[in-house]
Amino acid sequence: MEKVFIFGHKSPDTDTITSSIVMENLERKMGNTGAKAYRLGKVNKETEFILNYFKLEAPELLEKIEEKANVILVDHNSFAQSVDGIEKANILKVVDHHCISGFETSTPLFYIAEPVGCTATILYELYMMNKIEIEKAIAGLMLSAIISDTLLFKSPTCTEKDKEVAKELAKIADIDIEKYGMEMLKAGTDLSDFTAEELINLDSKEFEANGMKFQVAQVNTACIEDVLKGKEEIENAINAFIKANNIDLFLFAITDIINSNSEAIVLGNKKEIAEKAFNVKLEDNRAFLPGVVSRKKQIIPVIKENA
Repeated sequence: MEKVFIFGHKSPDTDTITSSIVMENLERKMGNTGAKAYRLGKVNKETEFILNYFKLEAPELLEKIEEKANVILVDHNSFAQSVDGIEKANILKVVDHHCISGFETSTPLFYIAEPVGCTATILYELYMMNKIEIEKAIAGLMLSAIISDTLLFKSPTCTEKDKEVAKELAKIADIDIEKYGMEMLKAGTDLSDFTAEELINLDSKEFEANGMKFQVAQVNTACIEDVLKGKEEIENAINAFIKANNIDLFLFAITDIINSNSEAIVLGNKKEIAEKAFNVKLEDNRAFLPGVVSRKKQIIPVIKENA
């Protein structure tokens, strides 16, 4: 069987790592024994907690893809967020819950995208459609992804479908959603071991709007002020990133998972776009964003609208 590379986006979060593993499981159960999950970056602490909980190994690191290699994309479709060489790969499938951005193929493919809070919700539907039984650990991975992407159902990206699927997965995995969910989210808020450069790259994505290149990075925490103690180092790391990657605007969102708010550090020659988008005045490159927790629904769209 020909090899198929399965992976999510760069700066991988829980959904992108677990969905790669789950997609491998689904493909192999459908007879594609050449399918294998990969990751495009370092596993974060939240995902590490999940993999340890279910006694699973992290996927192998993939730094580039060869021309005409067969690939399946999960949790992304943008080439800017994908592996180096993706433009010349043979994309077989995409399973995603983001807007379609900078995506083009030379041959037909299987593409499924839904406006739900998590890729895992769509993967659950694919198991059901193909009448494939979901194993306990696989159910746990999918449940973890939904909890992560919806911040335990508090994010505005969360849909009723996400909640319904999570309940079904919790039954299979035999997990108390609230208890496990809080343990899992708190595991991801320990940022003490990371350098400023690592922090701004933990969960960071590039976008473009009206010729403006902008980057939005996000970290979750139980205490925003703890992260802001390293503000000077964070700003230095952001400025270095801006210079190296020719970015017009960089927004670093520090999200409080307990109170569902964010503090933003904003830098770049177009930072006034962020002021306009959120109707705030930056003070010392900072702004408090009450109720903002979702990059996909509450940050990216408003920046694009005001670019």
